[in-house]
Amino acid sequence: MSTSPRAWQDNPANISSDYKSSATRGPTKAPISLGEANASSLSQITGPGFSSANVGADDANLTRNARVNGEPLGERIIVGGRLVDERGKAIPDAVIEVWQANACGRYVDRADQHDAPLDPNFLGAGRCATDGDGRYRFCTIKPGAYPWGNHHNAWRPAHIHISVFGPSIATRLITQFYFPGDPLLALDPIFMATPEHARHRLIADFDLDTTQPDYALGYQFDIVLRGSDSTPWENAS
Repeated sequence: MSTSPRAWQDNPANISSDYKSSATRGPTKAPISLGEANASSLSQITGPGFSSANVGADDANLTRNARVNGEPLGERIIVGGRLVDERGKAIPDAVIEVWQANACGRYVDRADQHDAPLDPNFLGAGRCATDGDGRYRFCTIKPGAYPWGNHHNAWRPAHIHISVFGPSIATRLITQFYFPGDPLLALDPIFMATPEHARHRLIADFDLDTTQPDYALGYQFDIVLRGSDSTPWENAS
């Protein structure tokens, strides 16, 4: 069965005038076609054969995978969902990685000099493999907003970066998802760079069934690889 073409019009442009650093980071020349023969060869070069065997017991629990002397600070949340194709078919054995700021809005990164504290018990990175139904699940801390210098009084809304690895070297996709009701969304040039009709696909849904009583609120963020309902990708243009 043939697959649906990518919905290129649903992805953010490589260069956005409001997102200033995209002018230097985004490509300025048209992509070079690999040609049918080369593209076919790339798709057949399989990776390491991802599965749950490649993921450690606490890799998907960001509240545990970097503990030094206690619990990380902030609001615990659980984020889950399904990885599916354009027909809703599950994609098993894909590795999903996440990275994020801590509850104070700071990354564990030398380049991040935001005047906010680091959390010694929180790394802000994790990974898991999708199961037979394409499901993934992370336990983490809700990230904080942070200033980013794009324009006067610019703050990034709370978000979590997410990377999906498929079975070959040409099948990595990257995006980021946000949280419902965030007043910073309408002010964020990165979020707003996604075409308006597709922006809702970048916002996780609060989900009471995912919520764990007396422990953590739950959110669902399904990831659709292709087709008219595909998740907008940062590297798909």
